[in-house]
Amino acid sequence: MAGTVGPDSGKIIRKEPEKLVPPPHLPDYARECADFTWEKARALLDGLPGGQGLNIAHEAVDRHAAGPLANKVALRWIGKAGARRDLTYADLRDETNRFANALAALGVEAGERVFVLMGRLPELHVAVLGALKARCVVTPLFSAFGPEPIAMRMQLGDARVLVTTPALYARKVAAIRDQLPGLAHVILVGEDPPEGPGLHDWASLVTPVSPAYTIAPTDPEYVALLHFTSGTTGRPKGAIHVHQAVVAHHIT
Repeated sequence: MAGTVGPDSGKIIRKEPEKLVPPPHLPDYARECADFTWEKARALLDGLPGGQGLNIAHEAVDRHAAGPLANKVALRWIGKAGARRDLTYADLRDETNRFANALAALGVEAGERVFVLMGRLPELHVAVLGALKARCVVTPLFSAFGPEPIAMRMQLGDARVLVTTPALYARKVAAIRDQLPGLAHVILVGEDPPEGPGLHDWASLVTPVSPAYTIAPTDPEYVALLHFTSGTTGRPKGAIHVHQAVVAHHIT
């Protein structure tokens, strides 16, 4: 590969990708572009066993948990006070399976909307991936939102489940609960969760259930995520994201 001249030293910097350790993922951009097809990109993913479709959570977690990466750390969380949790791919598979089973126990069905409102706790990732396994539609909410933006998005998205913390629920959701008649279940992550109709403690609801779960057949065009625009120039608009999009995510 042709060398380039460093602007400060005047020396020629020679790039030899074949000698780099670890090797680059994209050694020749032009060649990769010329050879690229979406069929090849799709072939790099496993798909659900038995040709049962394509599910984002299976590609992100389960296919790795079933192979040599099972005991490799998939998620590392370091809290503000120094607390630390590591989840391997096998751990993450089991935890997301538990959440999918918990949703089933609540009667939550495929296609129903699961909203998440919390900081980047491990349970945030577990909830998103577990809901995707259950073929629910996941919608993220930013913790900086006030009660009204939260209410509007949950109304537009017809929220059935909300996963949040006791503090965020008390500050931002409790007062607007009567505006959300479709919100059947609120799953609370953290200590001292309040009690009331439709309120569930994560530790009691999710932790004890079975870590065995089989993802049902998932059409690649099945809706996985519902994102809302910021709403700064008018009513927030929803954008859907299907399981098939994992092909683009993986290849890029």
